[in-house]
Amino acid sequence: MYRVVLHNDHYTTMQFVVEVLVAIFHKADADATRIMLDVHRKGRGTCGVFTYDIAMTKIDQVHQLAQKHEFPLKCSAEEA
Repeated sequence: MYRVVLHNDHYTTMQFVVEVLVAIFHKADADATRIMLDVHRKGRGTCGVFTYDIAMTKIDQVHQLAQKHEFPLKCSAEEA
């Protein structure tokens, strides 16, 4: 299993991070806001734990959506 993590940067808006969490990770607004605040305050926030293939797909979706909206948002996976 792999933990998918969003990483903080100084350009991606907090609102966009919440939108990513809702759209890609199917988080409720309150959970998405909490994770976004972890990203903002701690430098990283855990989106969920998935099998390898699902984790890689979600990371790719995050990067594609971020690129489409011209944000440098980074997402990665680490063994859980």
